[in-house]
Amino acid sequence: MMRSATRDMPILEHIRELRNILITSLIAYVLACILAFTFAQQIIRLFTEPFVTVTSMVETTLVVSSIVEGFVAQIRMTFIAGFIISLPVHIFGIIRFIFPALSPREKRILLSFLIVSLIIIVAGSYFVYFMLVPLVVTFLTNEFFVPASVGFLLNYQANIFYLLTFILAAVMALQTPLIMEILLILNIVKRRQVWKAIRYIIVGIFILSALVTPPDLISLFGVALPLIAFFFLALLVAKIFKFGEG
Repeated sequence: MMRSATRDMPILEHIRELRNILITSLIAYVLACILAFTFAQQIIRLFTEPFVTVTSMVETTLVVSSIVEGFVAQIRMTFIAGFIISLPVHIFGIIRFIFPALSPREKRILLSFLIVSLIIIVAGSYFVYFMLVPLVVTFLTNEFFVPASVGFLLNYQANIFYLLTFILAAVMALQTPLIMEILLILNIVKRRQVWKAIRYIIVGIFILSALVTPPDLISLFGVALPLIAFFFLALLVAKIFKFGEG
């Protein structure tokens, strides 16, 4: 009945609803950017903190190479943080737009996906920032690679945004087992097919991890091994609940 009502809704009503969602998302993004700009120093400090332990050639570890770099970095961080802060509003808008067209089973799957995805994002961010990043910074700046007689002069903007990109990419990579689980639930992918391709999946995980991490083994294995564990956990859950057997 709900699907029928959605199909019968005039196209102009869909367009108006989409317009309202886009306006709401835009307003939320602008407000989130203002909030992020207000606390920009505190946000940026999160990404400069991991470099405190690095021995620098000057009094401070991170340096700027032009007078506009600090301003540009703060504006870039404002836009990115604004999007992240307002992301729940954007997701809610998308769900509100497509929800009436979904069956009850699809609605349960979507809501379960969002809840588990949120847990993975929070846990993944904590793991990458507090455990993986310090290991990576320590490993890449140790005396085996950089002699004790050589100091560091790290560019402020390049390094904090490299760190931000690494964290976001690693957290997004950890979402891929969840996507596979959804495909199994919907019977788009069969569990037997996944098992047959497991060797290629593991190779793909290492390639994906290599793409999103710095060029060192600690960060590579730090992302790849949890990702492989999540994939096998997703397959175990699929086996228990008989997903992907159709």
